[in-house]
Amino acid sequence: MTYRIQGLSPEPFRPLFGLPDAALAERQALRVTADDVFGFPCRITLEDAAPGETLILLNHVSQEAATPYRASHAIFVREGVHEPAVYVDEPPPVFALRTLSLRGFDAEGMMLDARIAAPGEAEAGIRALFEQPGIAEIHAHSATRGCFVARIERTA
Repeated sequence: MTYRIQGLSPEPFRPLFGLPDAALAERQALRVTADDVFGFPCRITLEDAAPGETLILLNHVSQEAATPYRASHAIFVREGVHEPAVYVDEPPPVFALRTLSLRGFDAEGMMLDARIAAPGEAEAGIRALFEQPGIAEIHAHSATRGCFVARIERTA
């Protein structure tokens, strides 16, 4: 069994990059500056932003299926990022220090199972969920704040 984790495409966020703060506010978004090495995870690069980097904080629909599990929450994206990160059969850096809620969904968007993964345990949780043949993808969320972190797709 193999899996792939890809950051979000920057395309939907490009119109926000460089907008003045007032224009971001009109779109229910906010520019923030990372002030610590942990706590500002970019959903495009799947890394924490470095202190001094700017990001946009906005609401993102992470589960679009027309089911009771449709979901949205706040996320951070770095300004000016051009390519999403891609990880195959390994968790990205943003998973390393976080307790994650791993939520396994079938192809129709119904949640079949879920696990909590302590820091450093994401790989085991992902593989355990994908042992269930009905799970097509896993959504990783921060267990503390509930924010969407990344989508994990079964590839084989």
